[in-house]
Amino acid sequence: MTVDLAAVEARVRASFERQELMTTLGARLVRVSRGEVEIEAPFDARLTQQHGYIHAGVITALVDSACGYSALSVAPPDAEVLTIEYKVNFLAPAQGERFLARGRVVRAGKRITVCSGDVVAITGGEEKSVAVMLATITTT
Repeated sequence: MTVDLAAVEARVRASFERQELMTTLGARLVRVSRGEVEIEAPFDARLTQQHGYIHAGVITALVDSACGYSALSVAPPDAEVLTIEYKVNFLAPAQGERFLARGRVVRAGKRITVCSGDVVAITGGEEKSVAVMLATITTT
């Protein structure tokens, strides 16, 4: 089966544009390929917790979306995806100029896709790992 990569990217980008939460976070889709997606968001003081770090909920939303869109990139053209479950581990405080969430498909099935994801904080070109995720996505 031949996959139209341009159509896959267009589909993911169109869906991303409809996700208002990503707009609120200032996030943008920076890379889409079959089975892999990257989403980047800038630091925004309005999204911090009491210690000045980006809130864990924001980091989780970014990597959940990256995993979901990586699953969408391998789903049939007429299907949608929804997260069933995820596990996230926070490795360091989310402190940086911007944050990059990477999602990738580990195994795609007919109804269930397992994805892994990570988030790095970027400051001056240096990356620091802040979170990792394992997500289960359903195809609807």
